[in-house]
Amino acid sequence: MSSDRIQTSRFELKYVVSEQKALEVRRYVSSFLDLDENGVGKPNLSYPVHSVYVDSDEMTTYWDTINGNKNRFKLRIRYYNDDAEAPVFLEIKRRMNNCIQKQRVGVRREAVPMILRGQLPPPPMVLARHARHTLALQGFCRTLQEMQARPKMHIAYLREAYLPKTDNSARVTMDRQVRSEPSPTERLSTHMKKPLLVWGRAVVLELKFTDRYPNWFRDLVQIFELRQCGAAKYADGVTLLSGQMPRHRRMPASSQDLCWPPRREVIDHRNGFLIRALTGLGDWGQRARRLAGAETSKEGV
Repeated sequence: MSSDRIQTSRFELKYVVSEQKALEVRRYVSSFLDLDENGVGKPNLSYPVHSVYVDSDEMTTYWDTINGNKNRFKLRIRYYNDDAEAPVFLEIKRRMNNCIQKQRVGVRREAVPMILRGQLPPPPMVLARHARHTLALQGFCRTLQEMQARPKMHIAYLREAYLPKTDNSARVTMDRQVRSEPSPTERLSTHMKKPLLVWGRAVVLELKFTDRYPNWFRDLVQIFELRQCGAAKYADGVTLLSGQMPRHRRMPASSQDLCWPPRREVIDHRNGFLIRALTGLGDWGQRARRLAGAETSKEGV
């Protein structure tokens, strides 16, 4: 998995769409961009992506996302298969107002346990020696130690990606089968025991660009009547699985009424935190309205 064309600084627009609309978007996008080589010949033109997110015991990065902090970051360990010789990538993904900045460095898989214990890996375990990779490694390790962060959540999905022939000015991704599962250990495996689908069969569409907003992005949004929304895989995965996560000081209580599929968000700021009630049509809508109404004022909700 090459990192040469990673967009280290970019803008992102996210949409959650149906599978039917995703297929229509695929046909449109393929007129402007090329399919990522990692998806060529694969089912649904997609390749697997796995990330283990690390966070403090107070779930600092989770709450920064939930509270909508403009300047925030996430720490994750990304990998694509179970090959012991394949690299894994340490990533810091920062949001500075509306701009996304990403630092990434590849290391050997056996380096991960020592990194999580607070040790810098020896040079042979680092797969790139450029200054930016050294800074990324040092920044990841320093932030990890400052937060006393540990593995919290395994997020996996299938990614269909498109990019220009020669540069990284634009990128379109469609993520399917987004799954989440608590991961409190150093284990890096593609196997998941009992994952939950974060957005069901819906597809997370992301439009990413480094400089000027492409005119054809604007046309795409208008033609397919896309509505921009939040789709934070880690934060929404934790919220969905809060009943299975270790109970932290400010972790929201679980509720059987939080069920799939979501349609939009009802937000409640009572009791000092934000509750995302999953809403939809029919029974789902009634449950959500009940959650957003009287039930949210109950102690412990």
